[in-house]
Amino acid sequence: MQIEERIAALKRERNAIILAHNYQIPAVQDIADFVGDSLELARRATATAAEMIIFCGVDFMAETAAILNPEKVVILPDLCSICPMAQQLLNEELRSVQRMHPEAETVLYVNTRAESKTLADCICTSANAPKIVRAMDSEEVIFGPDRNLGYYAQKGSGKKLVIVPEHGNCPSHHQISLEELEAAKKAHPTATIVVHPEVTPEIQERADYVASTGGMVRLVREIKDKELLIGTEIGILHRLKKEAPNKAYYPISTNAVCPQMKMITLPKILRSLEQEKPRIDLPPEIMERARRPIERMLILSP
Repeated sequence: MQIEERIAALKRERNAIILAHNYQIPAVQDIADFVGDSLELARRATATAAEMIIFCGVDFMAETAAILNPEKVVILPDLCSICPMAQQLLNEELRSVQRMHPEAETVLYVNTRAESKTLADCICTSANAPKIVRAMDSEEVIFGPDRNLGYYAQKGSGKKLVIVPEHGNCPSHHQISLEELEAAKKAHPTATIVVHPEVTPEIQERADYVASTGGMVRLVREIKDKELLIGTEIGILHRLKKEAPNKAYYPISTNAVCPQMKMITLPKILRSLEQEKPRIDLPPEIMERARRPIERMLILSP
């Protein structure tokens, strides 16, 4: 029996669902029940009737699924799949900034650790950051941990943002350079430029579209453009080719790879189903306090 067949059989036996982020390796995307961005995966996690969620992404994504589904078993096939950006936000620094700006509400990117989310008034994703920031009552908003997404959110909301930490970023996106963009444009002069809001402001300002990975999927379905330069983690290219195979996709940077996203493999998924671990276990008080800002996001951005 092929590994894909063994996974499918165990999934039925365990009443499990496999959720995968758009940056996962092609083999994982292909066996998943649902592939999406952080917001789409959060929504799907709350809608499933499955008793077990096999989450193919990085740690904060699986934690979010567990927070929203305390009655379900949530498994991350490789616990070393840790988002480096989420580790950049230190709770002590955030609390210090909150004391200095007592009237400001705090919006944290979903790319944060569960304990950090307990300090937020609301959570956002790359798909809804401007909308969530705009919905806050305070004119000044504390935002973290991605400065580049903060630029995008501030531009789209008109609010004044206080970024914590000051230079937080996603290493895979932040390294996409203007030189790489210019070289890609020279190689494909008629291509439409589509980038993720985790890239630098300089790249965002030169793009035709700025969108989350889920937004990119919808975009390529809708626009007539036949050639696209893509500025995000290269795992999305597999999804885009499946969704709109009649178009050509070129990465702005072939170095835009998240090593942590690539840690999950079919053998690890199979082992997780066989052993029903490693499970995401969070303290109940953390889960309860972190659930409130996540649920507020889902209400504000249905």
